[in-house]
Amino acid sequence: MNKIMKKTNAYYATLCLNLFTLMFANQVRADAADDPLLTLFMLEQLEYRDADEDNPAALSGQFWAGYDLDKLWIKAELERSDGVTEEAELQALYSKAIAPYWDFQMGWRKDFQPSDEQIPSRDWVVVGFQGLAPYFFEVDTALFLGESGRSALRLEAEYEMLLTQRLILSPEIELNIYGQNDPLTGVGSGLSDIEAGLRLRYEIKREFAPYIGINWSKKFGNTAHYSSLEGQPTSETQIVLGFRVWF
Repeated sequence: MNKIMKKTNAYYATLCLNLFTLMFANQVRADAADDPLLTLFMLEQLEYRDADEDNPAALSGQFWAGYDLDKLWIKAELERSDGVTEEAELQALYSKAIAPYWDFQMGWRKDFQPSDEQIPSRDWVVVGFQGLAPYFFEVDTALFLGESGRSALRLEAEYEMLLTQRLILSPEIELNIYGQNDPLTGVGSGLSDIEAGLRLRYEIKREFAPYIGINWSKKFGNTAHYSSLEGQPTSETQIVLGFRVWF
């Protein structure tokens, strides 16, 4: 099994490397000044979440580098509890602009389970779209295909309401749907979980903004059942305090 996992991981890594090499190979231009190489790092959420115990913290960020139409995109999420990393996710994607404000993305995702060696890590091929929907909703949707016929769908949406030029209220929601049960990672088929948040940030500078808010999450179906068997809550409401930074 370990040999199969290593070969699969190597395949995904090679696939992503080939995609990124192709992307940058296509960027040889007669006049590079018309389409310069750009980069952006954004730490969207670095926050402490108030709870009854375990002192949870969360991080969510992304980095991209590339040109107007083609980019290398890295997305990362991390959750820690009581000083221990509980979950970590990393995505490496090739992003292609297909319409104004819309990108097609494909690549690789890896789920890490660093706090418990008994829980396996998972690898996925990613196909998705990210962009700005009508009425300025930021949308990120992705289909994940994994080993042994595993599949998943993630839908994310966020909206920014400008109360003043510096004070911004941001509601957001995320849904995860899985194609089959995966008891080893505690994931059930169908609608697995929903997470919704409401954050109010103040932009001291455009590049730096502390915020306060509330975060609600709920698990459904067999995902909730697996969580109950482990003695974990199936629904949580937390006060969050953090900051957002980009450059």
